[in-house]
Amino acid sequence: MRVLVAGASGMIGTELVRQLRAEGHDVLRLVRRAPQSPDERSWAPSERMIDVGLLEESDAVVNLSGASLNRLPWTPAHRRRILASRLEATGTLADAMRQTSAPPAVFVSGSAVGYYGDRPGQTLTESSAKGTGFLSDVVDAWETAAHLAPQATRVVTARTGVVIGRGGAMAPLLPLARAGLVGPIAGGRQHWPWVSLRDEAAAIRHLLTSTLSGPVNVVGPEPATAADVLRALATAVHRPYGLPLPRAAVSLGLGEAGHELLLADQRVLPQRLLDDGFVFQDTSVQDAMAQLVGAA
Repeated sequence: MRVLVAGASGMIGTELVRQLRAEGHDVLRLVRRAPQSPDERSWAPSERMIDVGLLEESDAVVNLSGASLNRLPWTPAHRRRILASRLEATGTLADAMRQTSAPPAVFVSGSAVGYYGDRPGQTLTESSAKGTGFLSDVVDAWETAAHLAPQATRVVTARTGVVIGRGGAMAPLLPLARAGLVGPIAGGRQHWPWVSLRDEAAAIRHLLTSTLSGPVNVVGPEPATAADVLRALATAVHRPYGLPLPRAAVSLGLGEAGHELLLADQRVLPQRLLDDGFVFQDTSVQDAMAQLVGAA
């Protein structure tokens, strides 16, 4: 296939492009500057500018664009950027698809488990209702924008959890773990939906050729608590686990971002992926952390 990828320079995008090319696909990367290589094409989503011909020439489009959630704290200006960056990129792509006579067959657009909000004591699948909070509202608007793609295009919104790879949420946690400075956050009993980087990219590849549409949870098959995730990281780097971070410190230091990113309890299952036959390479968070440390 010819696959057009927005957000190709990020952690997930880089691994996805690598895997797509290893399978023999032709990948074009959208960049917000002048192209510097034959596989790059320029666009300006903040100005709704893109060459519509790119969409007509593509079999599939993957959208991974959006301002980082890990830039803390969430100032009012950054909150606006988190939402606007996602709506601008997704809207630009969907609008361009509607202008073509032969739109792409599939549009896989990034999304997040933040859709579910804080749901202690619940098991969450794609049929679970929307939650409450800033991220839930952002994801709802983000997915709505993706579904403005033309009816001929199959739209998938990939609701991703914490991606265990070199970058993203692991960027600050890995050096802390190596210094022996990770432990339970607010007791650590809240569930953190996780997925290894290689499974995240493989799941997106799977969705390009699947018949699934609508929301798909892209999270590991074995739920894990925050304590499980951080203990697995500490074990992988052969350092102790146990330095606690109280709930009050998270709330005081990070405010809303701390509550939604670190304290929210989300026991999310990848029900539709599993039912569709997707096979995870890293079935436990311990596997994912071992893979991360081995790759690093």
